[in-house]
Amino acid sequence: MIEPTEIERRIRAVLPDATIRVEDLTGGKDHYQVHVVSKAFEGLMPLKRHRLVYEPFKDVIGGPLHALTLTTKTPEET
Repeated sequence: MIEPTEIERRIRAVLPDATIRVEDLTGGKDHYQVHVVSKAFEGLMPLKRHRLVYEPFKDVIGGPLHALTLTTKTPEET
């Protein structure tokens, strides 16, 4: 299990300007929907955006964190 605040902390470490909304999809603290808005996504294709967000979770994906579903947008796309 991983807390929503930890999800946000890890994303903010790589995207300090991000607006982040974390939703626990099952109540078990291991399946999350995360909405991230950042200027850093400008000019990046969706796959690159997702890789950027997934990077700080490589040590917990498949363990305490089972699923992380992402929505990534620039401020202009919101």
